[in-house]
Order: sequence, then C-alpha cells, then structure tokens
Amino acid sequence: MNAFPSREPEGPVVTRVTGPDDLATVVAAIGSLTAGGPPLPDDADGSPALPHTDGVPGQWMNATGRTAADAGVTLYVHGGGFEQHNPEFERVMAYWLSKATGRPVFAVDYRLAPAHPFPAAHDDVLGAYRSLLDQDVPASRVVLLGESAGGTLVLSALHTMRAERIPFPSGVVAVSAITDLTLSGRSIDAPAADDMLNRPVLERIVAQYLNGSAPDQVPQSPLHGDLSGLPPSLIVVGAGEVLLDDSHGYAHAAAAAGTPVALDVYEGMPHAFHVSLLTEPQPAVATIFLERLAAWTASL
Repeated sequence: MNAFPSREPEGPVVTRVTGPDDLATVVAAIGSLTAGGPPLPDDADGSPALPHTDGVPGQWMNATGRTAADAGVTLYVHGGGFEQHNPEFERVMAYWLSKATGRPVFAVDYRLAPAHPFPAAHDDVLGAYRSLLDQDVPASRVVLLGESAGGTLVLSALHTMRAERIPFPSGVVAVSAITDLTLSGRSIDAPAADDMLNRPVLERIVAQYLNGSAPDQVPQSPLHGDLSGLPPSLIVVGAGEVLLDDSHGYAHAAAAAGTPVALDVYEGMPHAFHVSLLTEPQPAVATIFLERLAAWTASL
C-alpha cells in the first residue's frame, strides 16, 4: 500500500492511503468474523497491569512484555453504536493495539445504552483514565484510542478533562468516529461507497445515546466546543464511509484551533475497516493501519 502525506493550508497533516485491498475484499474479511474471531496469539498476556480501574470493568491485554509503570497504557474504547460490545473480539483487538502502541492495553467495558444513556459511558471512560493517573501512570505515557462510538467517547472525554483540569493524555486516536451528533455531514447521505451505516441507523443510535441531551453541545458532541490546546490526535477514516465528513470536519476544526492533528484517509474503505485486522490472514490495509498507528504513537 502507498501513503501520500500532505499539509493543507491551516489544516491537518492529511495522508491518503491507497493499496491493493478494495472495498469488497475488506467487507468480505469483516463478514467472515460472523464465524468467530481468531484465537489470541501465544504471547498474549491478559493479567492485570494495574491493581484497579476505579470500579470500571474491562480487560487487560499486553503484547509487549513491559509494565504499565514502564511503558504507560493505551486505553481502548470499543465501538458498537454505544449499545453493543463483543468481549471476544475486543480482547484480540486489544492485543494488536498493544503490539502497535507498545503499551499494555485496558479495554473499557463501559455501560451501554439504552439502559445507560449519556453520560454513563463518558463517565466510565473518564473513571478508567483517572484510575491510571491515580496509580502513578503519567498522563504523558497514556494514549486514548477509540473506534466508531468509542472514538466519539475519547474525543468527548477531552472536553471534560479540560473543564475539570485533569491532565491530558499524550495523544488520542479516533477511528471512524461520530464527531458531530447533529449529523450534519453531507457524506451521511452521499457516501463514496456502500457502507454498513446510514442516516436512519445513526439517528436511532444517537437519539438512544443522548436520551434528550443536546446534540450540539460538549462533551457529548466533540466537534461543538473549544478544540484549542488539546493533545495531538490521529483521526482515521475510510474514504467511502458515511462518517467521512465527521472526521474531516473535526480534524480541520481542531487544526484551525492550533491542535496538532494527523488525518489518515484510507481510499475506498468502509466504516471501521480496521476491524479486518481480526481476521487471518490480515489484509494489507489492516497491516498498514497497525504500522501507521505504531509510527504515530512512537512520535509522541
């Protein structure tokens, strides 16, 4: 695969990633997961890296052989429309994220809508993050990483951190995130390719998550607030997905506010294309995603 970086005027560093994988290949790979995810590699270590997570449930995964005190932690926040999670898949995802970021990973098992609408999941992510700091993991050694709804949650958390004077993590990664809960992005109605999401689905999950909270306010809607002074962010999106404009809009607004932003756009890829890294063999797009994540994390 090829990556072509450029800097837009007063904008983020944009890298357009192209390669041999097409939409059909990645969709087929993700579809194969209905039969179950691959087993954990032999070097996976699921033992707790820290004594507690402030009562927030989740699972640890370490593929590095390093301790949290030494390496820091990647806090992983899964997707699923704020309403679903799959511990089996999330455990394997956490393994590969640990490999790429060089840190033990804690996968947050946040409370789910509709039983627990906003701010429950948001509060769980913050609670888990605070627990790392309380156990002497420096904020400068923590990376927040979320996919889809989890991307919304990690970006939302930054607004509350600033309001409550909680130290920021070293960096934030948001993959295929919903950043504007007003759903104003034009790509929602005119995606560049077939995608698993559409406006009716997004309207349902956003309404269920917000449960009456305003869609144009922070922290719940990350785009609608002060984006200056935030930690470096890596925004990852498929060029074919309905949330393309959400990623573009957030990345450009944050960069215009002076926040360091890298925007990786994977040509032809659908929503949450990176989930294909759970398959065996991993498609090339999954490999390049992990390589780029590793390089960006190492640069923090």
